[in-house]
Amino acid sequence: MPEDTGKIASDGKNKKLTRNVISLIGTTLAIVAAANILFLFLMDVMSPHSSPYVGILAYMVMPAFLVLGLLMIPAGAWWERRRRGASSLPTLDLNQPSQRSTVAFVVSFGIVFMMISAVGSYKAYEFTDSISFCGELCHTVMHPEFTAYQQSPHARVACVECHVGSGASWYVKSKMSGLRQVYAATLNTFPRPIPSPVANLRPAAQTCEQCHWPKKFWGAQLKTIYHYGYDEKNTPRVVNLLVKTGGGDANNGTAMGIHWHMNIANKISYISDERRENISYVKAVNQKGEVTEYFPKDNPPSADMVANTAQRNMDCIDCHNRPSHIYVPPDRSVDNAMVAGKIDPSLPFVKQQAVTILTKDYKTSAEALNTISVEFPKYFQTTYPQVAQQKAQQINDATAELQRIYKNSFFPEMKVSWKTHPNHIGHFYYNGCFRCHDGNHVSKSGKVISKDCKICHTMLSQEENGVQISQSTSGVEFKHPVDIGDLSQVNCSDCHTGGAQ
Repeated sequence: MPEDTGKIASDGKNKKLTRNVISLIGTTLAIVAAANILFLFLMDVMSPHSSPYVGILAYMVMPAFLVLGLLMIPAGAWWERRRRGASSLPTLDLNQPSQRSTVAFVVSFGIVFMMISAVGSYKAYEFTDSISFCGELCHTVMHPEFTAYQQSPHARVACVECHVGSGASWYVKSKMSGLRQVYAATLNTFPRPIPSPVANLRPAAQTCEQCHWPKKFWGAQLKTIYHYGYDEKNTPRVVNLLVKTGGGDANNGTAMGIHWHMNIANKISYISDERRENISYVKAVNQKGEVTEYFPKDNPPSADMVANTAQRNMDCIDCHNRPSHIYVPPDRSVDNAMVAGKIDPSLPFVKQQAVTILTKDYKTSAEALNTISVEFPKYFQTTYPQVAQQKAQQINDATAELQRIYKNSFFPEMKVSWKTHPNHIGHFYYNGCFRCHDGNHVSKSGKVISKDCKICHTMLSQEENGVQISQSTSGVEFKHPVDIGDLSQVNCSDCHTGGAQ
């Protein structure tokens, strides 16, 4: 071996190869990154509430800098060797104690680093599946959905349980989709409002039904509906009904009720528009394999259109399409607040004024909250000065509640409100059930998808202003507070829009 190469390859010279600007910067970067990772990790572990920003720094940003710093050390040594003009690789002689110590250190460091990297990689994976990562990291984009999620019945179910589920394939799909979303958020090219991912959701049988097992549903559920009028007295109305949830295992008897649709005894498929609002074709297949097809009377699709259009197999999400991200209509939100005593029902026209001020067109949330704080009390001070003086505290409480309702249900910056995402459960504010059960879908044999209310629920009683109108355990006919003629000829959502009536 030439004399100069041997000197470069010697233990002393090899050590000096790392004494260059690139390697020194890499060493410094690695040390600082490692210290920050340790600090942020301890902060994340010890904090009672996880922060998405601590998580992304601890498990994604700082590890990237650590790896970069470590790579810069050998890169700098390689550059230094090139600068010195060495033509051969350094020699390794384990007979030399100093080189044995160096190799032992490198191997030990590599093993420890791999173990730490494995833990860090798992923490990074865990962090990207966390609720704070999904809902809080891109605050502006996800603020409406995250706020609605926190108010929902599924607020303790992690986002990935529904949006991803188990298995590697859907995990990869979700991360690929996430990359596109990060790109759109970074360049501010995301749509406003964010559309519902109706076409890309995993089948409900692989997510919802892991907890909600249709074959184990039985019987009916009692539901009490409270509603206040828009008159001066805010006339209270109460309806008690049994919702025929039904379900059951077809092997143990006939499946019945609303969950009759849920592939227990029948398989339902349909063709609709992109938002699944307008149903243009329905196919039902029973256990015997008998097929019944339903077409709208007014505009039935052609045979070619039915044959060449992809059909949607009905599952949970076709009715429960807003299971977590629920934007409650202001009419319902105010009713709930009045029932809970957060808005005093004795305040004259409080229902009307509350819903009216909530549904005004505001450019920003700040504008809305300020207007509510000024205009709502002003109405009582101007129209009912004596009430404003006697019930000042109740008016202040109602004002604060309206501001809370607005912050939880309206997001003008993202163009999101209760109108943006219709909720298909029921049929009061949106067509919901009446998308199919409209009396307009008919089979070739004349069989009709009925609009009869008694198919899905039995009304037990109805009262108005504390007075019982009707009551019977076998069921009573619904009496509308205002005579609007034949109820079968109209939909509730024709009048009840969720805003001021």
